[in-house]
Amino acid sequence: MRIDSLELSDLTRLSASAGRASAWLAHTDAATWVRIAGTAREQGGRLISLWGAQAGVEAVAGAFTMSAAYAMHDGLLWVQLPVAMGNEEAAGYPDLSTIFPCASRMQRAVYDLLGLRATGAADSRPWLNHGNWPADYYPLQKLSSGTERFQSEEADYPFVQVSGDGVHEIAVGPIHAGIIEPGHFRFSVVGEKVLRLEERLGYTHRGIERLFERTPLLTGHRLAGRIAGDTTVAFSWAYCMAVERALNIFVPPRAQWLRAVLLERERVANHLGDLGALGNDAGFAFGLAQFSRMKEDWLRVNDGMFGHRYLMDQIVPGGMARDIAGQFVGAAIEQCERTEDAVRAMQRIYDEQSGLQDRFTGAGKLTANVAAHFSVCGLAARASGLGIDVRVDHPYDPYHEVQPHMMSDSRGDVAARVAVRFNEVYESLRLIGVLLDGLPDGAVVAPVETGRPASHGVGWVEGWRGDVFVAIETGENGTISRCHCHDPSWQNWPALEHAIIGNIVPDFPLINKSFNLNYAGHDL
Repeated sequence: MRIDSLELSDLTRLSASAGRASAWLAHTDAATWVRIAGTAREQGGRLISLWGAQAGVEAVAGAFTMSAAYAMHDGLLWVQLPVAMGNEEAAGYPDLSTIFPCASRMQRAVYDLLGLRATGAADSRPWLNHGNWPADYYPLQKLSSGTERFQSEEADYPFVQVSGDGVHEIAVGPIHAGIIEPGHFRFSVVGEKVLRLEERLGYTHRGIERLFERTPLLTGHRLAGRIAGDTTVAFSWAYCMAVERALNIFVPPRAQWLRAVLLERERVANHLGDLGALGNDAGFAFGLAQFSRMKEDWLRVNDGMFGHRYLMDQIVPGGMARDIAGQFVGAAIEQCERTEDAVRAMQRIYDEQSGLQDRFTGAGKLTANVAAHFSVCGLAARASGLGIDVRVDHPYDPYHEVQPHMMSDSRGDVAARVAVRFNEVYESLRLIGVLLDGLPDGAVVAPVETGRPASHGVGWVEGWRGDVFVAIETGENGTISRCHCHDPSWQNWPALEHAIIGNIVPDFPLINKSFNLNYAGHDL
C-alpha cells in the first residue's frame, strides 16, 4: 500500500536528507486512526511502533497525542492523533490490537506511562507498572518530576490460567541463575509438554524516555546507544538519523559508509556469540568455545579500529566521531576473510553433528502465517519465510548503493534461525569488504546547527534483531520535547510465546536463544 493512496488531508513529508527512504507525518482524527491501521493491515503494511506524549504542563486537561508508525510500501508513515483527557471517559483512543495484535503491550505501556487508555482493548492489565507506582501516578505526564521514590509493593499479576486434568504451572524468573536481565515466564504444562507460555517483562524499566527530555539534542546519541548494549550502533544511528531529518542535516557520504561498516560489524559480533550459545544450549560446548574465540577476536579489532569494543559513541549527529585509520582498512578486510573461513568450517560441523540437528530441527517452529499475525520482524521473520529487511525494502544511505542480499529460510524452526544467522554472517562480511573497498573520500562529520524551529524526525535502521525505530520531536535551543525509541523485541516476544507451544520445557532455553530478544530495550 502506498501512503499517497490513503488520501490524508494533513500530510507532511519529513526531510529525506538522512537517507533515501521516504518518511511522512500525518495528523488524523479517531476514525482515520483506525482506517489507516485497517488499510495497512489489509495491504501488507506493518505497525512498527505505538506511543504517546503530552505537550506541556499547562495542558493537564488535554494536549495529549497518540502516535503510530507504519512501514508502507513507499516509506514510513508517522500518524498522530490528539487525545482529550478532561475526564476518565474521554481519556482514551481507539484500540488497534484487534488489527495489529502486537499493539496490545505497547498500548498497555502507554497507559502505565501516560494514563491514556485504548478504549475497547481486550487486555488492559499493567505492563511496565508492577504495582510499585501509586494508582494515579504516570511518569511521563509533565506534572511528575521524574525523581519520585516509592516503597516497593510488588502486586500480583493476573496471569491467564489454563485448566484441565494434569495441568500445572511452572514459574521461571524473574531472577535467573545466570546474568541475563530479569523476566518472568509462566508455563502451563502437562508433563513436560508446554500448553501455554505467558511472559511478564518490564522489571528493568529505566525511564529512558524521561531521561531524553533532560538530554541536549546533540548528545542524545550517547543515551540512545545505551538502550541496548548489543545494539548500540543501530540505536545511535537511528537516533542521529532522526535528528538529521529534523534539522535537515546533510551527512557526508564517507560517514554514511562508515556507519554501515559499524552496523554490519555489530551484526556479525552478535551472530557469532549466539551461534556459540545455541551450540552450548544443545550440549555442544565445542561450538561455544570456537565462536567465543571468534567473537573476541572480532571485538578486539573493533577496539583497534574505533576505540571501543562495542562501538559506542562512534555515530554522532552529522556523521562520525572519528575516521578510520588507513592501516585498519586492509586489516579489517583480511579479518573478514579469516572469519568467513572459520565460520564455514564451523557450519559444516554443526550441519554434520547429529545431536545438534536433532535438537534444532522442528523445535520452536513459527509458521509464516503466525509470524505475520504478530508482525514479527528481523531475522526471526526471515527464518519464517517473511521477506522483511529495512536495508532492502527501504534502503537508506549507503545501502541503496551496496545492495545487500536478504537471507531467508521458510522452515521457521530453530534450525532455520541458525541457518539465517550463518548466512547473515557471510553477507555482512561481504558488505564490510564492499564498504571498505569503496569508502568515499572526504569529511566524516558535518556541522549541526540547532537554532531551528521545533520539528519532527524519524530514524529507521535494520539492527541485527530487526528494525530499530526512533521518533523525535525537537524543542527550542537544541532541546528534546519527546524522543521515542523502539526495539523489535516488542513484536517478537509474543511470537515466542506461540513458538514454544507443543514443545517440551527443556527445549525452552534453546528456542529462547534462537530468538535472543531484548528484555529491557527499550524498557520492555
